[in-house]
Amino acid sequence: MACRIIMFYRYYVAHLRLCHQNIQILKPKLSFRISRASSYHYYHNLNPTDTQTNFPIKPKLSSFITDSEIEAEFSHHDPGVARINNGSFGCSPAFVISELQQWQLKWLRQPDHFLFNELHKGILKSRNTVKELINAEDVDEISIVDNATTAVAIVLQQMQWAFFEGKFKKGDAVIILQCAYGAVKNSIKAYFLRAGGYVIEVPFQFPVNSSEEIISEFRMALVKEKASGRRVRLAMIDHVTSMPSVVLPVKKLVKVCREEGVDQVFIDGAHGVGCVDVDMQEIGADFYTSNLHKWFFCPASVAFLYCRKSVTHLELHHPMVSHDYGKGLAIESSWIGTRDYSPSLVVPSVVEFTNRFEGGIEGIKRRNHDAVVEMGKMLAKAWGTNLGSPPDMCASMIMVRLPACLGISSNDDALKLRTHLREQFGVEVPIYYQMPKHEEVATTTGYARISYQVYNKIDDYYKFRDAINQLVCDGFTCAQSLGKYGLPSS
Repeated sequence: MACRIIMFYRYYVAHLRLCHQNIQILKPKLSFRISRASSYHYYHNLNPTDTQTNFPIKPKLSSFITDSEIEAEFSHHDPGVARINNGSFGCSPAFVISELQQWQLKWLRQPDHFLFNELHKGILKSRNTVKELINAEDVDEISIVDNATTAVAIVLQQMQWAFFEGKFKKGDAVIILQCAYGAVKNSIKAYFLRAGGYVIEVPFQFPVNSSEEIISEFRMALVKEKASGRRVRLAMIDHVTSMPSVVLPVKKLVKVCREEGVDQVFIDGAHGVGCVDVDMQEIGADFYTSNLHKWFFCPASVAFLYCRKSVTHLELHHPMVSHDYGKGLAIESSWIGTRDYSPSLVVPSVVEFTNRFEGGIEGIKRRNHDAVVEMGKMLAKAWGTNLGSPPDMCASMIMVRLPACLGISSNDDALKLRTHLREQFGVEVPIYYQMPKHEEVATTTGYARISYQVYNKIDDYYKFRDAINQLVCDGFTCAQSLGKYGLPSS
């Protein structure tokens, strides 16, 4: 008996010590501080086997997150950079990153157990969370994917097969706005045009004065094509355009599509959740996609595709075919081969984080909007310019016209100026080149797209203001000055 006890001790204690050492090696070292609330959840994370959300979408806290706690949550950001470009890649707080790492460690410790016992339950929990966020009718309408671009490919791939199978005729159309995202336009070329489809591109005038002018242009384009006998199979409409950034009247545009006989409507809400109101019962589209890593604090990258219940789900397939092909899009998307699924699993934890703010995600959206409008007006006043749209047509991003004397006369100039601001001034902000109208041939126009997220401070925008003022004072122009800063001038 004593011999057995000694053998047990030698084997298992040594084994446990080795496991402990391995876990310490695997555990990433965070270079930033975690707030008290985050530190608590780091060691007491939610049971990942639950498939329903354990907390309300709206917060019920007696006290909310403080400024110092917000600063701690995002202390991993480069302190030397005015990061006013949340719209491109989003952000993730320390609390969510720690939850992400816990999921990653679960996989690394025992992949088989994770796959068979935790992954699908965790993704179902995320799908239920999204269902509540967007007021979908059923969780079966929600599929978790890695990016809005993937969601677009899923739907366009089905359209491609409709041409091949004779359900669509050559010349059947998709309608988009001229300002549609570049990757979406390329997906349309790859799947829809190559299969025999036709693209209707609706003109988009920027700066924008009202949503009514967009609705009018869109309806005119549909009426014209309808009169020619063309069948419009799909409307692809942005919820928030990327560059230039404008919130589109999606509910009214969906209504126009229904009235003019468009078969299906897809809303590209890449900037949707966490930035604008997303309610599927009100919007009424057939498809909706949104990234969750842009404005909803998830780590990159995770998104969802909503497919209205009346749409035949079995005709939709993930372009990355794996073992669950044919079991429905939501199941197919839950496993597309060995990769890191942890960003898809932290969605419920993000809701927990946003509930630490007054008003939850709704309060965050409202405050971000008010702040970005205030900062946009401050910049426009400082430079003697204007905003690119009325405040009610922006969300957490707004376009601000740059001084014409900077000489932004091409997309290349816009990119060079963006690089210059980053490398010489520590300001990260996208620059947009607006091609002059016919009556403005001598005018060169550039706009900055500024974002506002909870980690931003007013000094970030003062830093940008002062950088542009310095360039103007120095007589900087894109054509003459970028070369001396080590950037090509052509």
